[in-house]
Amino acid sequence: MSYKLGLAALNMEMTDTVPRTEYSAESHWELIKKVTGIDTAIKDSRQEASESFCKAWEYSFNWCTCIHGAQISAKGPTTDLGHAIYMENKEGQSDYSDHTSVAYPDPMEALELDIPTVYGEYGKDEIISMFDEKFRLKCKNVPDALNMAGIYINPVSGMLKIFGWDTLLMMMGLDLNKFNKVLESYCIWLEQFYRGFCESNVPVFMMHDDICWTSGPFAPPEWYRTQIFPWYTKWINMLKASGKRVIFTSDGDYSCFFDDIVKCGAEMLVMEPCCDMAIFAEKYGETHGFVGGVDVRILQGSKEEIRKAVQTAMDIGKKCPGYIFCTGNHIPPNVPVNNAIYYNDCYLKMRKR
Repeated sequence: MSYKLGLAALNMEMTDTVPRTEYSAESHWELIKKVTGIDTAIKDSRQEASESFCKAWEYSFNWCTCIHGAQISAKGPTTDLGHAIYMENKEGQSDYSDHTSVAYPDPMEALELDIPTVYGEYGKDEIISMFDEKFRLKCKNVPDALNMAGIYINPVSGMLKIFGWDTLLMMMGLDLNKFNKVLESYCIWLEQFYRGFCESNVPVFMMHDDICWTSGPFAPPEWYRTQIFPWYTKWINMLKASGKRVIFTSDGDYSCFFDDIVKCGAEMLVMEPCCDMAIFAEKYGETHGFVGGVDVRILQGSKEEIRKAVQTAMDIGKKCPGYIFCTGNHIPPNVPVNNAIYYNDCYLKMRKR
């Protein structure tokens, strides 16, 4: 039933129940133990527990990309900004890292970079296998959800992985024309993965690109419209011509680009709470899907605050056939278990249309 709800949302078909997804809750081991009864302190049981949790919470949509920064760093230098503690994986390893490095500290040197020359190519069969294998594993682990694969390192996210914020912004400020040439060379390199996806067996493509900060765009909107979105349009047209469905995700507040992303051809948009979901629902709620809802910070608050937040999200999304409810962004382990349980109870009570 969960898969049918997720597919119906993508197809813009109204259902009796609002579908849902979550991010990272399936790695909140104390919550999972509470929900499933499986002892997640036993690391060998964590995969089974995580799968059982996704089924218990009725994930209808399983967010996934598989082309990440590792596909860049395997070919050439990348920037490492470190990582704060966020979660513990199923093997009990923390994601904390205090290692930092900058691949191109000299922005003038970076402005001369030709990315296809430095980072080379992957074989077509290797790329297709990356997508197909990831999709197979997702379908195995969360079989009741609408599964997908995709690319995390689209132009902004990919350039950040190579250069980091400091070098990237200095490049833009020193010589925007040269920077745009470097960006173009990155997009030419990236396109190999789009060609591969078109020949894969994966039906749904997740296009991820963190194009905005929480405060909005980091560059003038016209720059995005001349340098970023034409590539989106080209790639989405390629995907659709091969029969794929396309979903777009960005962190930050990209509300000002809703029209642009829709025009590029995305069928569903995944957004954080800082985006204006009500505006999107009003303008595109009958034609395009969207995924979003409760600010995870609310889950640190009172039951009344949690109930009101779920109610507000449902008031916006219930009338839209393509709406998928969730907490944005993520339910990390610092969310109190009882609050997460109450949040889920509110969803269950309010999900009927």
